[in-house]
Amino acid sequence: MAEISGRITLWGLEVFVITAEEGAISAAARRLMASPSAISQQLTALELALGTPLLDRSTRPVTLTPAGQMFRKRARLILAEAEQARAELTRKDFSGLTQLRLGMIEDFDGDVTPHLLSDMANDLTGCQFLLETGASHRLLDQLDARALDVVVATDMAPPPDWAEVHPLMCEPFVAAVPQHLARQLAHSGADLLGALQELPLIHYTSRHYMGRVIKAHLAHENLRLSHRFELDSYHAIMAMVARGAGWTILTPLGFHHAQRFSADADMLPLPFAPLSRTISLSARAGTLHDMPGTIATRLRALLGEHVVGPTLARYGWLSKDMRVL
Repeated sequence: MAEISGRITLWGLEVFVITAEEGAISAAARRLMASPSAISQQLTALELALGTPLLDRSTRPVTLTPAGQMFRKRARLILAEAEQARAELTRKDFSGLTQLRLGMIEDFDGDVTPHLLSDMANDLTGCQFLLETGASHRLLDQLDARALDVVVATDMAPPPDWAEVHPLMCEPFVAAVPQHLARQLAHSGADLLGALQELPLIHYTSRHYMGRVIKAHLAHENLRLSHRFELDSYHAIMAMVARGAGWTILTPLGFHHAQRFSADADMLPLPFAPLSRTISLSARAGTLHDMPGTIATRLRALLGEHVVGPTLARYGWLSKDMRVL
């Protein structure tokens, strides 16, 4: 059965090019392992789609019309591009990727993300990178809606069936306190929890997943900590901690993200049951073949060099709980 008038297909182009090379519909049929009637129908459908005859079938051998001579060059180019695309996909070669939509939690946007994008830009020279920075739950929603291709976020729940997940690192939650308080505690050996209860807790917003995890953990530990501030910015939280306005619960990554305040603040272990999180790279399974795994490998190296290594060099007590996976 002929193709619908107006539609140009790769099969139709291939039939046209092979028929022009063979000079006969019967020879083209043998080469393409199809019936002569099927070959003839494809040629008729292609000519109808283009609105002009391509072959003079009254001659022996079949000859190209002037329009056919012009079109054969284009048809060969189209078929060559299609074959190149097949080869690239078979090799899982994404060097020709033109756009990559990447979602990253804000913890990485100062050090890790710029290095990652620079490295990838050297390999994907024709690719446009679109970066979305935000809270984990929002980024994962964007991945679910196909608005992002790859997402780096905190693990929230068992991943959906369509996702592939590459764990990157795990880290504990810690207490970030004013530097002067950390020094007093180190000198006096006083009870950390008792000292912290004298200061207001500057809470990471419960509108984000991490804030809800912290709040649920405090409730589980039956801790009633006074807090007057609930903020959604690491920099704002750490600025207040550095000024002695209170203390906060965050992760070493969050502390590192706002490191310009580290001279006036310090990290200490939580004075109650530990809490930790895992950060992973997620993508739609099979969509980008091995590219998510390649990106995850690069991220692990960057995290080790720019975040985990420097942090453990200063805070050795984190070594059991903060690591690249």
